[in-house]
This record gives sequence, structure tokens and C-alpha cells, in this order.
Amino acid sequence: MVNFAQILDETGEFGRFQAQMMILLSVPNFLAAFQTFGNMFMVQDEAHRCSVAWVKNRTFNWSAAEQLALSVPLDAAGRPKSCLMFRPPPDNASLEDILSHHFNETQSCESGWDYPEHKPQSLMNEFNLVCDRKHLKKTSQSLFMAGLLVGTLIFGPISDRVGRRASFLVQLLLFAISGVAMAFVPSFEFYTILRFVLATAIGGYTLNITTLLSEWVGPSRRTSAIVLNMTAFALGQMGLAGTAYGVRKWRLLQIFSTVPILLLFFCFQVVPESARWLLIRGRVEEAKQLIQKAALVNKRELTPELLNQIAPEDKGPLGNAFDLFRHPHLRKVTLILMCVWFVNNLVYYGLSFQVGDFGMDIYLTQLIFGAVELPSRISSIFFMEKYGRKWSQSGCLILGGLMCIIIAFIPSGLPTMVTMLAMVGKLTIAAAFTISYVYTAELFPTVVRQTGFGLVSTFSRTGGIIAPLVILLVEYHTAFPMLIFGSLPIGTGILCALLPETHGQSLKDTIEDLRQRSCPRRSPRTAPLKKEVKSTGKPSSPRVAIVNSSYF
Repeated sequence: MVNFAQILDETGEFGRFQAQMMILLSVPNFLAAFQTFGNMFMVQDEAHRCSVAWVKNRTFNWSAAEQLALSVPLDAAGRPKSCLMFRPPPDNASLEDILSHHFNETQSCESGWDYPEHKPQSLMNEFNLVCDRKHLKKTSQSLFMAGLLVGTLIFGPISDRVGRRASFLVQLLLFAISGVAMAFVPSFEFYTILRFVLATAIGGYTLNITTLLSEWVGPSRRTSAIVLNMTAFALGQMGLAGTAYGVRKWRLLQIFSTVPILLLFFCFQVVPESARWLLIRGRVEEAKQLIQKAALVNKRELTPELLNQIAPEDKGPLGNAFDLFRHPHLRKVTLILMCVWFVNNLVYYGLSFQVGDFGMDIYLTQLIFGAVELPSRISSIFFMEKYGRKWSQSGCLILGGLMCIIIAFIPSGLPTMVTMLAMVGKLTIAAAFTISYVYTAELFPTVVRQTGFGLVSTFSRTGGIIAPLVILLVEYHTAFPMLIFGSLPIGTGILCALLPETHGQSLKDTIEDLRQRSCPRRSPRTAPLKKEVKSTGKPSSPRVAIVNSSYF
């Protein structure tokens, strides 16, 4: 009997078969960026004032300036107030009383708002997301992040039960249907509900994509494959900037952001099921067919003897969530990783959702934010190899927090400086996010790795839900959001010093292995990558951990 790690050695840890799968699975991640941040271009702030019907209905020949002066009060800078209007005069009021402003009591808008005529159709001017309804923009973002959390919780067990491929196709179909339907909604409430449904699909398929890659790619290439797949999300942010610049009507932008999934849906049906999952479920013949296909595409030969030795995988003893807190070392690791994942998501989306608030052109800023993530995520591989997991994680969090703290004290008249600091902040936080993915998989032992990922991922999504609400604190003081986005990662980065270093160490399989941390095994520089040698001289049977997690 052979285990799946040995099978991957024979079929190729990362050949043409895995490369084709990684490229195809990058398309949904690319489009996920459109749905995650596209809302910011659909609800941009724009000038507005109360629509005052009585002025327009009068038979007097008043100019537009006179109508404005009679209907809307001015602020201290001499600009029309956005959310107030003069109380309408009674029907029997004389022209002299009206012109002398005898009826200058103010009230909130009662007949809607007027917007600049040249502005294209947007969620803001179509559904009046202004004044007492302006909070709906941030609330919609929070509900989207909640949908990502729900998708992770719902589709994780479904994927384990019915398979990665079947679950993935259902999620893509749900993505396409809800995404297209959003372009035809009659109200913002329906838009928000469908956006929540779409987020559950995204939360589910990002989990499946990571799982499929981790189960088909060998240990020596798994980190690079997952990181490269993450770069599709950064490319999506750059693509969103160009698409939103060219397509200014929100309904068309929503259609452009979703239609590619419909066009490519039949292509995704060639995505293979996880052979590892098939073996765990006892479906050996189906697994053998996929393994033979992978070997054929990778131009590798499998001997009949090896195929005959393939048998159902033994799941081994499974841990549970309580094990994460029973063992003192695991408890410390779990609590710190909860903070790391929460802060990563909070600050990452906190900076991303403010792309239009830094003073520069929103399309240029979005392009820059997407561009900096490419070298950020790829360079995280170098940092982890050069400086280790712990200090790379800690340094990126602290540096990202410092950038946010500095932004809080930059005058509002320096948008270029604010944008540059925010760019560096997002670059380091994106790197911290990538590092935490690898670091978490190495810190949790195999028996509770999947459970641990699920727990910290829940806290990660919670951070994303809270991020838009933290931004609302700007109404009380402009520095509040950035002070929060800065102080939390600095504190968490310091906590990371309490974590053990995992670079050069083999994955722990059981909780008992954690008690032997003081006797590390040979580093990859002196030990072979594919086999771990025990003191008996016989190769051990490495396990391939199934990692169910999400990174948006």
C-alpha cells in the first residue's frame, strides 16, 4: 500500500496537469476582486442637494440661481447644503414674502435629491444613498463580508461531503446567477441581499480552490502554487480599475464583472476532483483514473505495481476544536493566530475600502493598490525563506500598522503622500496575509490543522465585517479609523514574538509532536525535501494535510 505523497512523487508534484488547473482556478479569484471592490465605484460620492418641487412649480420666471437661493440654505463656505432645504411657504404666500426669505426655516429633504445632469447612473443617485441613507454603503460592504463568512461555514462541510469539484461548480453557478440578477434589481435592499448571496459563493469557492491546490500539488511546490494563485486577486483589482474607468454605468459594470463566469462555465467542468478526497471516501477506481490522467499530462509513467498498491486513505485520529485550547502550547498559538487573522483582514479591507477617500483619483489609486500586491505576495516567499516565518509575520504587521498611524497625522491637503503611505501599508499587510497562510498550516498539527484553519478563518471574516463599520468612525474624528488600523497590527506583531519558528521544520502530525519541539529535525538544507528520515533509517509516511481555508 502506498500513500498519496508517494503517488505525487511519481505523477509529478507540479507538472503541466497542476499548472493548467492552477491557471483555470485563477479566473474565479480574478473576478472575486471585481465583486469585492466594485461596489466602491458604483457608490462614489457626488454633489447633491434637496429637490424642491414648489420652486419648480411656481409660475414665476426664476433663474436656476434664484431657485437655488430660495430653496436650499448655504453652508459656511457658501455652498448649498446637501441634506437641508427651506420649509416650503404656504400656498397663499405673496411674492414679496418669498423673495424676502420670510419662510427660511429649514427641514430635511422631503422630495428626493437633485444630482449633476452629466453624472452617469450609479447606485448613489439611483437609490439616493445620501444623507440619512449614506450609511447603507458601508452596511452593504459589511453584509458582503458576512456573506464570505457564511459561505466558508456552509460550503466547507458540503465540500467534504459531496466533493470539491461538485461543490465548486455549484458555487460558480450561484455566483453567475446572483451576479447577473444584481444588474436588474429595483431597489438597493434587493441589491444588498443578492450581494450577500454572491459573497457566500465567493467564500465557498475560494475555500475549494485552496483545497484542490493543496491536495494536488506536492509539498515542495505547494506554498508557491497557493501564493501564485493569490496573485490573481491582485490582478483582478488592477483589471477592475480599468473596467470601472471605461464602464461608468453601474448596471453595465456589474454585468461585465459576472458574464465571464457564464461564458467559461463549461470550461470549469474539466476541473478534476481531488484524488486524495476520492481515496478518503473509498472511491479507489475513480482516484486511479485521475492519477493516471495526471501522470499522462505530466508525461510521467506509472507502473502497474504502483497502481495496484493504491488503497483507500486512512483518515487517522481526528482532533476537535477543544484540543486547540487543552494543550498550553496550542492554546497560545491559537489565540495569537486568531489575533493575526482578525487584524490582517481588518486592516487589509479597511485600507481597500477607503480607496476613494485618500484624495487622489479613485481609478488610479485602485490600480496602484492592485499593482503593489503582486510583488508583495510574491516577495513573501523570499522573506519567509530568508528571515523565517515568525519575524516576517511580525515585521510586516508592525510596518503596516506604522504606516496607518502616520497617515492619521498627515494633513488632508497632501493626498499624494497619504496615498503613498497607504500603498506601503497595504503592501505589507498583503504580505502579512500571505505569510499567515503558510505559517498557520505549519503551526497546527495535522490532527487539528483543518479545525484550526476554520477557527482562525472565522475571526478573519469577522475582521472584514467590522472594517467598513470602523471607517464610519471618521464622522466623529478623521483620525479614528487609521489609529485603530495602525495600533492593532502593531500590538499583534509584538505578540507574534511569542510564536515558535517553523522554518526548516517538518509538519507536526499529532499534539504529542508539539512536546518535542525542543529537538528540531534537520532543516531542508541538509535533509531531503520529499522524505523525512527517522532514527531507524526507514522513510516515514508523510501525510498531505487537507487545508480548508479562505484568504479574502
